[in-house]
Amino acid sequence: MKKAVIATGGKQYVVTEGKTVTVERLKDADKSVTFDALMVIDGDKTTVGTPFVSGASVTASVVDGEAKAEKVTAIRYKAKKRVHKVHGHRQLQTVLKIEKIA
Repeated sequence: MKKAVIATGGKQYVVTEGKTVTVERLKDADKSVTFDALMVIDGDKTTVGTPFVSGASVTASVVDGEAKAEKVTAIRYKAKKRVHKVHGHRQLQTVLKIEKIA
């Protein structure tokens, strides 16, 4: 089974063909996105790039471009002072389906 490591949104992801990955929002993601591979694992053979593997790329199609993550709540509370404030945030994400590791 062929695996690759890609970097997007300041994070690295281990992907395989046919796998669905949720990444940070990609603004200019239309129908497909291409990433450079940092590392490619093909059976027993492992190729590590400096910083990218030459000739290796990962192609993914966009399943959902405007998905939202779970809500994160931040609470500010001071005991005995009648001070409390609750903030909520849902980060935008892009859902990708890995089509090809070449």
